[in-house]
Amino acid sequence: MSIVVTGATGELGSLVVERLLATVPADRIAAVVRNEEKAAGLAARGVGIRVADYDSPRTLSEAFRAGDRVLLVSGSEVGRRVPQHTAVIEAARTAGVAQLAYTGVLGGPDADFQLAAEHKVTEQLILDSGLPHTFLRNGWYTENYTANLAPVLEHGTVVANAGEGRVASATRADYAAAAAAVLTGEGHLGAAYELSGDVAWSLTEYAATVSAATGKEITYSDVPAAAHREILVGAGLPEGFASILVDVDEAIRRGLLAGTSGDLARLIGRPTTPLAETVAAAVATA
Repeated sequence: MSIVVTGATGELGSLVVERLLATVPADRIAAVVRNEEKAAGLAARGVGIRVADYDSPRTLSEAFRAGDRVLLVSGSEVGRRVPQHTAVIEAARTAGVAQLAYTGVLGGPDADFQLAAEHKVTEQLILDSGLPHTFLRNGWYTENYTANLAPVLEHGTVVANAGEGRVASATRADYAAAAAAVLTGEGHLGAAYELSGDVAWSLTEYAATVSAATGKEITYSDVPAAAHREILVGAGLPEGFASILVDVDEAIRRGLLAGTSGDLARLIGRPTTPLAETVAAAVATA
């Protein structure tokens, strides 16, 4: 039996593998990757490498073994996730894995924004498959904001259409630690965890946190959805993706990413990473 992480060289998957390596012998870990060269460092540390592609069901037939515990890291290509995830689920079912953990979205079937649609379909596909499963319903990543500090610092403002809605974000490392805990622990089969940060904050508070970390005056500019979409497209984002981000902001305005269930802190055995800490780290490298 191996603990298998798909998308293992991606932003989240790589953090999960690192977390596993801290507690699990490397020869019990398998990394599913599209590019074997990118996984050379993991192979050198003794991690098993299984080359497969979500878009190629044939390759996935060799990705899993009977009894494996598998983390399906959701695909990054919005609009392609359902066929990709379907291929992974079918391969896992055929192999007879012991657990399929899936990184979905906060709120699960109750999430009504565009970005949640493919996650909801995937959860139902997993339920229909009969696989032993665990749903890791990840909230928003703090890095979704801190990775885009450059234009905020340049213009002195955070632009969004989220109103005074609140975001209970956590870091990727926090979510990775939760996934590793579920893959190595017991009692998680059939569970659906609503994973989010301990504290929900508004973008006004985020702007103030950036101000405190930089010594610059940073404001929050709440703009209409259509205006925000135009700004994002003007900055070079594809129209479809810009619309999704604007829709997420509307979900934040409605409070759909503000939930603080405490599930994440309980799984990782510590408080989630504070916003100010993540902002300070991002400012230091900006």
